[in-house]
Amino acid sequence: MRLTTRSRFRLGAAAVGLAALTATASMAAPSSTAYAGPVESAHTASSAVRDVCGAAKAGFERCLAEVRTDVHGGLGVRGRAAAAVTGHASALPAGLGPADLQAAYKLPGTGGANQTVAIVDAGDDASAEADLAVYRSSYGLPACTTANGCFRKLNQSGTASPLPADQGWGIEIALDVDMVSAACPQCHILLVESDDAYSRNLAASVDTAVRLGATEVSNSYGATEGNGIQAFAGDYAHPGVAIFASSGDSGYGIPIIPAAYSSVIAVGGTSLTRDSSARGWSETAWSGAGSGCSAWIDKPTWQTDPDCPGRVIADVSADADPSSGPAVYDSDPYDGAPGWVVTGGTSVASPFVAGVVGLAGNPAKFPNASAFYAPSAAAGLNDVVGGRNGSCEGDYLCTGVAGYDGPTGMGSPNGLSAF
Repeated sequence: MRLTTRSRFRLGAAAVGLAALTATASMAAPSSTAYAGPVESAHTASSAVRDVCGAAKAGFERCLAEVRTDVHGGLGVRGRAAAAVTGHASALPAGLGPADLQAAYKLPGTGGANQTVAIVDAGDDASAEADLAVYRSSYGLPACTTANGCFRKLNQSGTASPLPADQGWGIEIALDVDMVSAACPQCHILLVESDDAYSRNLAASVDTAVRLGATEVSNSYGATEGNGIQAFAGDYAHPGVAIFASSGDSGYGIPIIPAAYSSVIAVGGTSLTRDSSARGWSETAWSGAGSGCSAWIDKPTWQTDPDCPGRVIADVSADADPSSGPAVYDSDPYDGAPGWVVTGGTSVASPFVAGVVGLAGNPAKFPNASAFYAPSAAAGLNDVVGGRNGSCEGDYLCTGVAGYDGPTGMGSPNGLSAF
């Protein structure tokens, strides 16, 4: 693999940063103060956006959801349910809905009924099923409940009780199940709630999801790669099951795990905008989408980009920009004022793309991301050109260019042929 002067500089800079961050990424013992609370997103501070999860303590991971603070739809929108009670249909909330995303990515409305998309998150969201019902009824999606066998919520051991304490991930959980629903309304949803955000517990929850029949698993969280990250690589490698992870929301820099594991499909982020083109939508690389060159994980044989000798993230992408983000319903009292919010972050993209694979029904095709790099996949992906997520002298590692690039990978879904 060619190692240019530019890439040598990047790799050296990454190594310096990693040395300083080794303690943060090491697998330390759990702490009751792991959750630091919401913080404002550094790259979108002027856009009234905040991170749902604060910085993670050593050995822990943080959720990657972002939420708009200037848009809130309140409790009122309950779609068909509200119309049945009041006789008046309510307006839909601000933010993209399932029909928008299905149109933008040319997805059929049916498929995936034999698939189970698992969501792994930290802590309990007591209102997860009720909130999912509001979301789905508001947009006319079929009910997905415990009673009809579509929805299950379990702890990391795989049982319905006891459930863990709330870890402040309520919006993340609501976002994850809503995005699976938007991509694949007929897929079953399995929510596995880890005891907390400790890396070992999240990894164990992935194993539990697979043991209980998940065909796809989405992980919208991460921690900066560093010494000791390989300890849990095996938990994110399950032949026959497609494993996804968000690429991060801090732009170009040091990659995060689990996205950087070679068995994981790293999902980056785009800015999705309506336009007058034949597609009706345009996409560019989102400024916050995580990308980077790994200094710890070898380059897989199916990645052939020239300027990084290690694993590069991302592999594929979907909308993640809060300014063009989807509407999500969340009434968890720990998350502030309950109701409709507009969300963003690669936390949107990972469960959505997992749902697309569920819709296509071919999880065994993805023991890793290699299928997306095959020439035959090109027609089924929108090549995202334009935008950037950092400074790298215009290189593909942080710039949306024709073909492969770090922020958006091989592109976003264009129907199901690549999936």
